[in-house]
Amino acid sequence: LSSGINAEYGEWRVCYNLGLAHLTMQQYASAFHFVSAAINLRPKFGPLFMLLGIALTHLDDPKNAKQAYEQAITMEPDNPITYLNYAVMLYNQGEKSHAAAQYNKYEMNQSKKKGAVDPDVNALVAKLGPILHMGS
Repeated sequence: LSSGINAEYGEWRVCYNLGLAHLTMQQYASAFHFVSAAINLRPKFGPLFMLLGIALTHLDDPKNAKQAYEQAITMEPDNPITYLNYAVMLYNQGEKSHAAAQYNKYEMNQSKKKGAVDPDVNALVAKLGPILHMGS
């Protein structure tokens, strides 16, 4: 029984990492497949739903992407990266006011975190922040 539990635990991580790798390589259908499999194995891990939202966004399914982001936020309301990714998606969909609200939640949650922020995230924040704050 113990080895079965460990195998399942490892399987979700493999699917998670493969989904992340496929997102990085811009292979969104494959990413969707692996992230969905990971969600089936570990349905209470919020970051998986954020990755699902990213994949669905690139697969031109904004309705389900929004649901995935909302689920991720419900599960892990203190994860700033989810808010930032959601803000980007909403901005690209033309929903500036909703994007600004999500961006503000990103800033609020990020200010509570300790440690360094990824340089790519800083670059995105430097571009998106002023655009969204101009409309506020």
